[in-house]
Amino acid sequence: CGDRDIRGEELAPITSRVRGCGVEEPVRVTSVDGIRLTTPATIDCTTARALKTWINDGMRPAFGRQEVVELRIAASYICRPRNNQRGNKISEHGRGNAVDVAGVVFDDGSVITVADDFAKLRKAYKAACGTFGTTLGPGSDGYHEDHMHFDVAAGRSPYCR
Repeated sequence: CGDRDIRGEELAPITSRVRGCGVEEPVRVTSVDGIRLTTPATIDCTTARALKTWINDGMRPAFGRQEVVELRIAASYICRPRNNQRGNKISEHGRGNAVDVAGVVFDDGSVITVADDFAKLRKAYKAACGTFGTTLGPGSDGYHEDHMHFDVAAGRSPYCR
């Protein structure tokens, strides 16, 4: 992505027979600015850069002196409809524009997950609004109770729930 703080590898274009799925210039990101991803995230560079911005401008300040060393990734690229509901439009995951974060791991080994203690993640979550075009989490729609969904969908003002 042209940013030495975003670690991983470039991938070949992802194509699909499903209309609306695929990523022209995907990357498999393994860490962002020193923070490991539990599962490499297959996303596009716009999403990777937004993730870096959120980490530095939102997540790190939200935790103050507690140092996050790892993000628990729940999902990245996958060709599927929104919320896995048949008949829905293609999810931003199917375009490489989205990443789901289920929790964080701190340098002392402690873990906070969305499912177990979202209240402790709320400040970091709210800081993603505006950096990402869409932020969804617990209480937003019933499909995001155990993770934070961040995407860079184009063509709309920030949608934060």
